[in-house]
Amino acid sequence: MPRPYTKRTRATREAATRRRIIDATIALHESLGGPATTISAIAARAQVSRVTVYRHFPDEWALLAACTGTYLQEHRPPDPGAWAIVPDVQVRLRLALAELYPFYRQSQGLLARADQELPTNPILRDVLAGYVEAVGAMREVLAAGWPTEDAALLRAAVGHAVAFATWHSLAVEQGLSDTQAASLMERLVRATADATTATSEGPWATDH
Repeated sequence: MPRPYTKRTRATREAATRRRIIDATIALHESLGGPATTISAIAARAQVSRVTVYRHFPDEWALLAACTGTYLQEHRPPDPGAWAIVPDVQVRLRLALAELYPFYRQSQGLLARADQELPTNPILRDVLAGYVEAVGAMREVLAAGWPTEDAALLRAAVGHAVAFATWHSLAVEQGLSDTQAASLMERLVRATADATTATSEGPWATDH
């Protein structure tokens, strides 16, 4: 005798369909980019109809928000709050980059697409505003406490170190390992702090 159809069964099927649409969209955005990803392509990859896609996600904002939220939930970027409690600024930076750069490597396909499309896609900018703010928070946490007389320049050096574009240039274009890239950026920030400190008797001063 067939099992009776229940609301729970329907909800489970709807959730599975929604997840297939999200997974299909993420895969297409990574391989083709947002502008080249059509509703028809999403429907075909998810094995649903266009109507079903629109029923779950009536507009681009809803679809992008669901995809971004799902991806970042399952591939969480590091939490800068955990770094803030580390008192040594060099150790803090080293720890942060050791966590951040592997995240960038794991997520490089989607992040590279996002970097390309953010300037021309206001919906994507809105959806990713929280992530962009989180990267800014990383910069503020990591720039605090360095001995310097030019805080803006130091913040710029740290901001450069935590930027995805920096990691991409060093790790993908130049072929460095994450460890090598992190070490290079740590040296950059240290050199910036040294160059913007009035006295040479700082924590990284060397004898001449």
